[in-house]
Amino acid sequence: MIERLYLRDLVTFSEAEVEFEKGLVVFTGPSGAGKSVLMSAILSSFGHTTPGAAALCEVNLAKPESMESEAYTLEADMTIKTLKKENVRHYIDGQNISKKILRQLFTPYVQYLSVRDKGGFESEILLAMIESSLCAKDKTYTKLSKEYTKRYAIYKNQLFKLNKIKEDEAKLAELIEFARYEIDKIEKIDPRAGEDEELIQVKQQLSRIDKIKEMLQYAAAIFDAESSVQEVYRLLDKDASVFTDAMNQVRMDFEETESLAEELEEMDVEQILDRLSDLTALKNRYGSIEEALIYKEEKQQELAGYENIEQDKSMLENFIVMEAGELHVLAQQLSSYRKKEAKEIEEKLTDYLAALKLPKLSFTVESKPFDESGSDVFDVLLGGSSADTLSGGEFNRVRLALMASTIGQENRGGVLILDEIDANVSGDESIAIAEMISQLSKVYQIFAISHQPHLSAKADQHFVVNKEAQKSEVRSLDNEGRIQEIARIIAGENPTPQALEFAKKLRS
Repeated sequence: MIERLYLRDLVTFSEAEVEFEKGLVVFTGPSGAGKSVLMSAILSSFGHTTPGAAALCEVNLAKPESMESEAYTLEADMTIKTLKKENVRHYIDGQNISKKILRQLFTPYVQYLSVRDKGGFESEILLAMIESSLCAKDKTYTKLSKEYTKRYAIYKNQLFKLNKIKEDEAKLAELIEFARYEIDKIEKIDPRAGEDEELIQVKQQLSRIDKIKEMLQYAAAIFDAESSVQEVYRLLDKDASVFTDAMNQVRMDFEETESLAEELEEMDVEQILDRLSDLTALKNRYGSIEEALIYKEEKQQELAGYENIEQDKSMLENFIVMEAGELHVLAQQLSSYRKKEAKEIEEKLTDYLAALKLPKLSFTVESKPFDESGSDVFDVLLGGSSADTLSGGEFNRVRLALMASTIGQENRGGVLILDEIDANVSGDESIAIAEMISQLSKVYQIFAISHQPHLSAKADQHFVVNKEAQKSEVRSLDNEGRIQEIARIIAGENPTPQALEFAKKLRS
């Protein structure tokens, strides 16, 4: 329930502050006085797009019991503030909030009907109404609907995976071919970690082998003097072990070098150079031999994954065929419940529509390939006329009847904003609309702009909006003021005694 509206600098309003009560709140006044501007301030506070914005607009309201938000802390007594400087900013209980999120938050609680609006009978909206009615009274349907929704979400996800595989099938052959090519290229060389370093050392040794052999021949003369040196040590009566150990080490090194030289002479130099060339090419491409081996392993894993895709595709196709059959059956079961409920709603609407001087409404249902909502496409006929041929007034009278027929089921209340809902209707129709809105005001807090006396007379609160010298003001009317305003609506600025008497009669 909206308890207070305060605004400053909005079109022709310098400032306005209004406190509201429960029930039906009606705004009247001459055309162009600013009633729609005032209503736009309320709508804008709940995220609706409206022309212009106030420099400051505050709406105080009691938080709906079922309203929850994970992103915002909501107080029991809420304040929505709109500020306009360079841009328009919205705040809820002091927390910055986008217009889109604000509207999403209040959509279940704040509804808007305008004589210029011909929406509300799209299939998804009609279906939502029927679903809401069913879920409020039938646990079996609720369970069935939840099962369908859950299974369809899984089905849709698996269908997406299958379509992705099919889209990638043309690329898959190329991916498999590329992976195999990369693996074969590395496996053909079959590198070993550290092998390149070993071959570089061999290459260096090969480049020096002739020089090593030549030097070995010259150096071998050292062994010819070995015995003479040992004899000198003996004659001097000194320990020759250090010299002997050194000569033994030299002998071992020379023998090892000779063996290496023999091995190097037996090696195929061209083969070593070719091998080094292959390993260098791998290093240039992958960074190192180790990275090449890691890359090969990755490609082997990719290839294994590609080869499993065909098996995955087959399993997905089987699942989708079977689940589509199951979902089709569930959709048909949902449809059966919905069609029955639609008939019941038609019967409930009969008296409400008759009271609003409207013919009987009937639902039409066509089948479509099942989706997240099932397989039903709903539409309405009013006295045989399709929804797209109805006038704005007929649209909104039907919507009022639908709201009135579901009061006992949903009973969620909220705020209903009506913009000249009773415009361009006959006297009998105006009376019927006023009666219907009065019924709805037992559940909803209703804000209505009206140019008809009957709705104004039913109001729990009546405000008049006037404009003088391009400045608008809004004020609450007492009973005498209401009679005068209703008489003005009936007969113009200078009401006749008969108009005043009729206004008193409407207020009695």
